[in-house]
Amino acid sequence: MALTDDWQAEGMCRGSHSHLFFPQTSFERKDERERREHRAKAICHVCPALDDCAGFALSLKEVYGIWGGMTESDRKKIYAA
Repeated sequence: MALTDDWQAEGMCRGSHSHLFFPQTSFERKDERERREHRAKAICHVCPALDDCAGFALSLKEVYGIWGGMTESDRKKIYAA
């Protein structure tokens, strides 16, 4: 993981795609969530900040949103392991 947060400026999640990484409403249907998460993960997997972002989220035990190509449930599985 990077020692600074410089990686955040290079994140492809910034700007017009940011709505994909966090739900916009308090209620989101399962199919809507799955489509949103799939699109967000596709962006993550070509992002130059992927590894730093994932490490950041895991080190903070981030519970919301998609970080480093991982959803909340993906991270919960890692925390539990």
